Amino acid sequence: MSEHLPAGYSDRLYNEDLGPLKDKNWNWYNIFAFWMSDVHSVGGYVFAGSLFALGLTSWQVLVSLIIGICLVNILCNWVARPSQQAGIPYPVACRLAFGVWGANVPAIIRGLIAVAWYGIQTFLASSALTIVMLRFFPGLESLAHSSFAGLSYLGWLGFMIMWVLQAIVFWHGMEAIKRFIDWAGPAVYVVMFVLAGWIIWKAGPDNISLNLGEVKYEGWGVIGPMLTAIALVVSYFSGPMLNFGDFSRYGKTFDEVKRGNFWGLPVNFLAFSVVTVVITSGTIPVFGHMITDPIETVSKIDNTMAAVLGAFTFVTATIGINIVANFVSPAFDFSNVAPKHISFRTGGFIAAVGSIFITPWNLFNSPEVIHYTLDMLAAFIGPLFGILLVDFYLVRNRKIVVDDLYSDRPGGAYWYDNGVNKRAMWALAPAVLVGVAITLSGTKVLADFNWFIGCALGALFYHLAMKGQNVSHGARADETELEITPRLATESAS
Repeated sequence: MSEHLPAGYSDRLYNEDLGPLKDKNWNWYNIFAFWMSDVHSVGGYVFAGSLFALGLTSWQVLVSLIIGICLVNILCNWVARPSQQAGIPYPVACRLAFGVWGANVPAIIRGLIAVAWYGIQTFLASSALTIVMLRFFPGLESLAHSSFAGLSYLGWLGFMIMWVLQAIVFWHGMEAIKRFIDWAGPAVYVVMFVLAGWIIWKAGPDNISLNLGEVKYEGWGVIGPMLTAIALVVSYFSGPMLNFGDFSRYGKTFDEVKRGNFWGLPVNFLAFSVVTVVITSGTIPVFGHMITDPIETVSKIDNTMAAVLGAFTFVTATIGINIVANFVSPAFDFSNVAPKHISFRTGGFIAAVGSIFITPWNLFNSPEVIHYTLDMLAAFIGPLFGILLVDFYLVRNRKIVVDDLYSDRPGGAYWYDNGVNKRAMWALAPAVLVGVAITLSGTKVLADFNWFIGCALGALFYHLAMKGQNVSHGARADETELEITPRLATESAS
């Protein structure tokens, strides 16, 4: 890669995958499709249905959902700007606050989280795939009676097929990923609407309800559960929200990114949730009990072709979310650790191989572990989000010296003390520890708000740590100098 190294850049900080983009070719629909792929999965289906089983009335859930997803939309717009502005992925954007070497800490944190969820999502999709395989090849049932490392041979077959299919898409790079998610999300909508129509026809319109659980709260007592529902929505999107810069960097303009976020988050998530609840509600009169797994629902359809097509579509959708949320992120994150030796592809396959060895089926099969995993994820992601936003908007006034992000020369804008901003580390550590302590204490009421607590503490601690620090040499704050410094990625005209 050294022959392509721009002048002044270090091969310890730069490769072509991590470098600032010159060709930004994603429009609003590509961003919209990204969010569709992120939402339209088995996990998204189950999560949307769970919101309507919190003991609230349907209108209270819808209000909570709208507030929560609008918050996600705003936060995504904020975190998208530096990456879209400079054309840089999430780990490189972290160099602004943490220093050129210190950025490896937030990058590895996000990368390891993605590895765990990559394995879990692959396992979920493989479980759906085995249903399809058994429908066509009943003889495979014999493989379900023997197991290895806690998973049946049939489970291993489905898991590895899914693993290979995802690897094939990823191997062809970001352009192939863009083409894949452009049709994967809409394809799920087609199946969802057809399935919803079939359910309503079979159940009868009068038997469809938006309340999936018994209403438990009245009067002011609904405030707490509604706030919890809002927090759950934000926490659900916290992972892809943190590294959204990996995708917003491809946006043609910031306006295109904002437009894609609007259609992909508030509009799309609300529509998907309502259709999900209609289908889930209809399973009670049609099948005699509530079914929260869409694969199980379609598998019960009498028509084999319809059942297989439906299951295949949800498998495809889960591949989509796995690639955008849990494959692209560690690919950039691990590449950031050693750009000279680890490319985007290599980083992605490190994550993919790692996802096998964590045996995600054992992880997912323990509800207690899932509970702690979600809360721990929020405890780490919240503080990182707060620190990155305060640094870009308040400390640096939205200005980036792009060349210095790839320079290991002392005195650069993001060099700090030997390439690590210790103040960012001092802000991160206590904010994370508070979230971890809340999780380990078993205080579920507070743990549901781990992301918000961590984000607020990370932002506050970092703001106090950086108060009075002179970063004007890095921000090039002088307006005259801004006009003549080509190295600076100033605020986008949009």
